[in-house]
Amino acid sequence: MKVAVIGGGVMGLATGWALKRRGHEPVIFEQFEIGHARGSSHGRSRIFRLAYAEDEYVRLAQEALGLWRELEAESGETLLELHGLVEIVRTLEESTAATLERCGVTWERLDRDAAKRRFPIQVPDGSFAVVQPEAGIARADKALSAFARGLDVREGERVTPDEVEAEAIVVTAGPWVNELLDEPLPVKTTRETLCYFRPDAGGRPVPSVVSFKPGRHTHEMYSLHDPVYGLKVGAHHAGAEADPNTPGEPDAALVERIAAWANETYLLADPEPVAAETCMYTTTADESFILERRGRLVIGSPCSGHGFKFAPAIGERLAALAVDR
Repeated sequence: MKVAVIGGGVMGLATGWALKRRGHEPVIFEQFEIGHARGSSHGRSRIFRLAYAEDEYVRLAQEALGLWRELEAESGETLLELHGLVEIVRTLEESTAATLERCGVTWERLDRDAAKRRFPIQVPDGSFAVVQPEAGIARADKALSAFARGLDVREGERVTPDEVEAEAIVVTAGPWVNELLDEPLPVKTTRETLCYFRPDAGGRPVPSVVSFKPGRHTHEMYSLHDPVYGLKVGAHHAGAEADPNTPGEPDAALVERIAAWANETYLLADPEPVAAETCMYTTTADESFILERRGRLVIGSPCSGHGFKFAPAIGERLAALAVDR
């Protein structure tokens, strides 16, 4: 079966990998180059975690974990570095502990002093840490290369579905998705700001750390290990709506907010960020994923700011929508 994929970010490449595993030879069209910095898949690291408030996301992350391990074995690359995820909360109900318990995922509670002994973090008075050990980062740049290995990727080719000859066309174009569809998806695109810091780790592993919006299980701030500078920090869903075709710079006010949180949360060698950059989010109202088929088009707009960790599992679903009729 002749299958094409438009969009060579992590979801498009993961779909290509899943199609190849099914015996197909897909063609992936990427308007820029693999790993370009204009979209949502670039950089060195993304959070990997099993910790979610919803059982279905925990199960999906567990499935993705197994597939990441298969990709590691196939590529010979270490793609997951699991130094843990820390949720800083005031009550256990604020955390994802109940969901993890239901899904059989290991977690532990650390008081503020125990957390500081294990990690280079600072937990405020009245708060504690819920740690999910089977979490940390996915090596984003290495993951893109591993998924792309052996695929027919056409870089620098901007195409529309009408220009592609294929029995099924998978559209994984991130913030450009609605430029390719007759009926647009209910998504908005925002340009998010993130910063890099040098932690004062003292030999301790740098975990991913998240804080929650008051009264909700939605992340407000997030942080994770960066292989170069040590620490990457962002404000989740804080950026303004933006056109992905128009260049943009980090938001100065968000840089200030991110730096303040980083200094409150981590032990840092330098309080100022050493670098800052942007990343595009394509988001639905409830931050869920859109995976659907319209005629010969299969649409995958799944990120909503938290999709990278699920990429191999989402790729399996999009491949199935394309070829399993």
